[in-house]
Amino acid sequence: MKIKNKFLLITLLSFLFGILGYYYLTNPLYTSTEKNIENEAPALALNANELIKAFATAEDESIKKYEGKIIEVTGFIKEITFLNDRNTVILTSQNSAFGIICDIHPNQKDKLKQLQQHQKIRVKGICKGFLKDVILLNCSIDLLPNE
Repeated sequence: MKIKNKFLLITLLSFLFGILGYYYLTNPLYTSTEKNIENEAPALALNANELIKAFATAEDESIKKYEGKIIEVTGFIKEITFLNDRNTVILTSQNSAFGIICDIHPNQKDKLKQLQQHQKIRVKGICKGFLKDVILLNCSIDLLPNE
């Protein structure tokens, strides 16, 4: 009887470790949220004023329309920050109370160095919603020449 119980216990533990191993291999503990979207087509393209106006006037509808989608936004740089190992560009709009916070993807460092305040740029990022500003993540930068 003892041998049968040991065999059953070993079989059960082997099965359990097999399940846990499979889960670990298919669902790693850490997955990067820094998706490179530079070569992906945007679902929508608009300017900073249009995007901010949409969220300021109809936030719930705008969340349904934009959240989680790759959008391309053209606007003017209000501020560039490098806090906590995060590169961020804030785009301004006609409504000075709101802006667009663009969290720049790490592979965009060379382009980021070329940016200046009040410069017109195009960014493509994943819209994550609206707090006081519209939030775009994993943004790629498109420098607009002669503007």
